Amino acid sequence: MDGIISVLGFLTLVLEGISCQGVYAPPTVRIVHSGHACNVEEERYSERVYTIREGETLELTCLVTGHPRPQIRWTKTAGSVSDRFQDSSVFNETLHIAKIQRHQGGRYYCKAENGLGSPAIKSIRVDVYYLDEPVVTVHQSIGEAKEQFYYERTVFLRCVANSNPPIRYSWYRGRDVLSQGSDKGVEIYEPFFTQGETKILKLKNLRPKDYANYSCIASVSNVCGLADRRVVFRLTNKTAPASIKLLVEDPIVVNPGQTVSLVCITTAGEPAPSLAWTSGSGSLPEKSLMKEGVLTLPAIASEDTGVYSCIASNNVGNPAKKSTTIIVRALKKGRFWITPDPYHNDDNIQIGREVKISCQVEATPPEELQFSWLKNGRALRSSERMVITQTDPDISPGTTNLDIIDLKFTDFGTYTCVAALRGGAIPEISIDVNISSTTVPPNLTVPRGKSPMAVREGETVELECLVSGKPKPIILWSRADKEAPMPDGSMQMESYDGVLRIVNVSREMSGSYRCQTSQYNGFNVKPREAVIELIVRYPPAVEPVWQEVRQGLGRQVSMNCRVLRAHPSRVLRYEWRLGSRLLHAGTFDSRDDTDYIVRSLAREGYGEYTCDVINEVGPGRCTFLLTGETHVMLQYYDTYSPLWQNRPRVYGYKLQWTQMNPSAVDRIMAYRLGIRQTGQQRWWEQDIPVEGNIQKGELITHNLTELIRPEAYVVRLTPITRFGEGDSSTRVVTYSAPINPDLREFHCSFEEDSVCMFTQDKNDDFDWTRHSAATRDTKYTPNTGPSGDRSGSKQGFFMYIETSRPRKDGDTARLLSPTFNVAPKNPYSITSPPVYCFSFYYHMYGKHIGSLNAFVKQKGQSTSDTGPVWSLSGNQGDRWRQAKISIHPTASFQVIFEGIRGPGIEGDIAIDDVTLEEGECPDPPSNPIRGAAACGVSSIWPLCVMLFFTVIIGQR
Repeated sequence: MDGIISVLGFLTLVLEGISCQGVYAPPTVRIVHSGHACNVEEERYSERVYTIREGETLELTCLVTGHPRPQIRWTKTAGSVSDRFQDSSVFNETLHIAKIQRHQGGRYYCKAENGLGSPAIKSIRVDVYYLDEPVVTVHQSIGEAKEQFYYERTVFLRCVANSNPPIRYSWYRGRDVLSQGSDKGVEIYEPFFTQGETKILKLKNLRPKDYANYSCIASVSNVCGLADRRVVFRLTNKTAPASIKLLVEDPIVVNPGQTVSLVCITTAGEPAPSLAWTSGSGSLPEKSLMKEGVLTLPAIASEDTGVYSCIASNNVGNPAKKSTTIIVRALKKGRFWITPDPYHNDDNIQIGREVKISCQVEATPPEELQFSWLKNGRALRSSERMVITQTDPDISPGTTNLDIIDLKFTDFGTYTCVAALRGGAIPEISIDVNISSTTVPPNLTVPRGKSPMAVREGETVELECLVSGKPKPIILWSRADKEAPMPDGSMQMESYDGVLRIVNVSREMSGSYRCQTSQYNGFNVKPREAVIELIVRYPPAVEPVWQEVRQGLGRQVSMNCRVLRAHPSRVLRYEWRLGSRLLHAGTFDSRDDTDYIVRSLAREGYGEYTCDVINEVGPGRCTFLLTGETHVMLQYYDTYSPLWQNRPRVYGYKLQWTQMNPSAVDRIMAYRLGIRQTGQQRWWEQDIPVEGNIQKGELITHNLTELIRPEAYVVRLTPITRFGEGDSSTRVVTYSAPINPDLREFHCSFEEDSVCMFTQDKNDDFDWTRHSAATRDTKYTPNTGPSGDRSGSKQGFFMYIETSRPRKDGDTARLLSPTFNVAPKNPYSITSPPVYCFSFYYHMYGKHIGSLNAFVKQKGQSTSDTGPVWSLSGNQGDRWRQAKISIHPTASFQVIFEGIRGPGIEGDIAIDDVTLEEGECPDPPSNPIRGAAACGVSSIWPLCVMLFFTVIIGQR
C-alpha cells in the first residue's frame, strides 16, 4: 500500500463547480445478463427472453441512471396466469441464482426509483430448460383383457418425460427405427388430451417379432446442451401387471407401545414390481422402517392410527394397491353432566322428580367401549327406576345415561361411571357424580370491586368470577365486546377456579370479558354468565419518538411533540430538557401538542433534546437530536466518459457529486477526500477547499489522476463545516477503457460490463465470456486458461471461450467490435486509405487448444469474403503474447475475434487489451498468415457510406 501512497502523492486535484439544477433526473433502467445463458432473444414486447439450463448459474444485472442514485429492487412472478409477486425481493444491482431450478423460471422485474418521476421498470423472462428421464408404461386394450395379459391382440407402450422445451420422441425395436407406416402392425400417435407431452406406440395383432426390446428416446435437439434421454423396455410373452397380497388382517387393532409389522408380497408381475408403502395421512411415521415390502412401526402410538397402503408398480398396467387400517386402542376426554327433570321448568333436583346423569368418553375403536355404573362403590344394574342406556357403539364419542325415575332420599349417593375397552390393557376411566340435597345448579357472580379492573400496562391481572353450586362446572372465558382472540391466541379459555390470569397485559387487551359456565362436569342447564370490564392504563404515546434536526449556528429551530393517545387521556404535564437540564415545563390545555423554540442557535445549543409528556402512569418521550452536521453528499454516477488521461499504466477519473440540502446547516468549507485501493486497508486523505456557497443541484467535479490500471479504488467524501465533519459517502471507482468514436485511438481491456460495446455473434455456436482470474472457476479445467489478465492482475478482466461441456470439437464463438468509421484525409477520394495498427494480446494454453482467428469486416461484407487477417492454432504456452497487424480499411468496419473449440476441454482461449491506433504497426510481430503481412486484401473491400457513432460508457 505504501507504493500506492507514493503514487497517489502525485494526484492532481482540480475542483470545478458547475451550477446545474437539471442534474437531478428520474431513473432509467436496463437489464444486462451474464452467467450461463443458452440464448438471449432481443427485445420483444418490451422484454427479453433468457434461456438457461437447469442447474446452471443465473446472473442478471440492473444498470440504472438517475440522480439521486436510484434504489434497485428485483422481484419475480411465477410466469403463469396467476402472476403474483413473491414475498422475497432482492435489493441489489445483481441478481445471482446458483444452480437454478425449473420452478425458478418466470418473469423477473428490475424496479428503480429515486423519488423523481415514476419508477423505471424493466423485465426479462427466464426460461429454464430441462429434460428428465423418460418413463415407459404398458397397457392392454381394456375390451380385450384376458387371463394371460399379453396373449390378447393389442398392446400400448406409452413414453412420457418432463421437459422444457417440448420433446420429440423416437421409438426403436431393437436397433430398428419405428415410424408411422413403416410396419403394418405398428401405429404411433399422440393422444389428443396430452398433445406433445407423450408418444404412444400401439402394437396391433401382437406377433412373435413384437416380443423385443423397445427403446424410447426423448430429445430436445441438444438445446442448451441437453443430451437425449433413452429408456428401454423389454416386452415378452410373460410381461404382466403387478399383483400383490397383504399378509395381515384388516383392520389391525393394537395396544399402544406394540410393534406392528405389515407384510406385502408380490404374487405376479413381469418385470419384477417395486413395492412401496404410503400412509393416508400423507407421510409415514418418522420411526417407521421399510425393507423388502415389510413396513415395521415400532412402539406404535395413537397418532399412528390410519390407513396404510402397499403399492406395487412395474410400469405395466395400473399399479396394484392393497390397504389395511391400523387402529390403536385409546380412551380419552371423560366428561359428565346432570340434567334435571325436563318436564318441569326448574333447574333444581327435587324429590319425586326425574334426574339424568350422562357420562361421555372418546374411545378407539368405539365398538369396544363398554360402560358400567356403580353406586357408592357397588355395581348398579338397570331397573324400572334406574334405567341405564348407551348410545350406538358405532357413534363416537360414546355416551351412557343413568335415568333415576321418581327420585327418593335413598337414591342420594355417589354414582360412578366406569368406561373400559374389551380385552383390557387400556386403563379405565372413572367419573364420580354426587347426587344429594346439596347438589344444586351453578350461580355466577363478579366479586365486589372486581369490575371494572384498572391496571398498568405490563402488569399481571386476574379477572375473577365466583361460581357456586355443586358440582362446580368449568368456566369458559371469551371476549364479550368483539370477535377477538384471548391472550393465549385461542377464541376461548377454560378455567377450573373461575380466575382468568393475564400476564404482561397490553393496551390492546382493554375491553369486556365474558365468564360463562360450561355444561360439562356440571348441570346441563342454560349457561350462567357475567361480564368484567378490563381497563389498561398506559403512558402517553407521542410522536416523533426520535427525529434528527440539522441547523446552522445563529438560526431559529422549532421542535414539536404531539400526543397520539393515552389512558387516562387527561395528561398532567410536559417537560423539555437538553441533556439533563430542564428547559421548560407546563401543563396541557385544549391542545394535544407542545413546542420548544430556539431563537438563535448557539454552539452550546447542539445536543439531544427530550420532551416528556407525563400522565399518572408514566412518561412518553419525544427525542430530537439537534446537530450542525451536513447532510450526506450524493454521488453522481451518470458522468459522461468519466475516464480520462488514459496512459499505458495509469488512468484518470472524473468524480462528480451533488450536496444534499447544502443550505440546511453552516457553509461547507471543504470536502475530505479519502481513497484506497480495493483489497488494501490504508487510506490516503486530502482536504478539498470549497470557495463560496454550494447551491442546491450544483454538480461538483473533482479529477483523480495517476490511478494504476486496471486497479479499482474506494473513494470516500466527507463534507466539513465549522461544526465538524458531516456524513460520509463512499463509492468504488473501476477502470474501463474509453472508446474514441473518431478512431484516433481505441483501447479495450474489458474491465466494464459493457465490454467496450463488443457484442456476441448471434449465428455462432456459443459465446465469449468476460471473467477475471479471481472469479473464474477452474474446477474442471485446471490446465488451461490464464491465471491473470494481461497485466498479471487477478482482479483484471479478459474475454475467453469456455470449452467445457456441452461444447464440441469445432464449435465457434465470435466476438464483434463496435463499428468504426474511416475518415479519409481527402473527403472526395479514398485513393490513399488510412492505415491502422490493430493489436491485441492472446493466451492459448492447454493440450486441446483449437484456433483463434481475427477478421476485419467492412460494411456489406461477410468474414467468408476475405478470410482472417490473423490466425493461430495449437498450444502456445502459459503466457500472454501480443499480435500486431497493419490494416487499410476503406469504409466503416468491425474487427471480429473467432475462437474455435479443439478436441477436448483443456482448450480455453483468452484475449485482452485490444487496441486500434492510427499509423503502421511499429515492428509488428511476424504474422502467422503467410502472404498477408500488410493486409493487402484492402483492394477488394468495397466503398460504403460512412457512419458516425457515439459510444457512452455506462458507469456503475
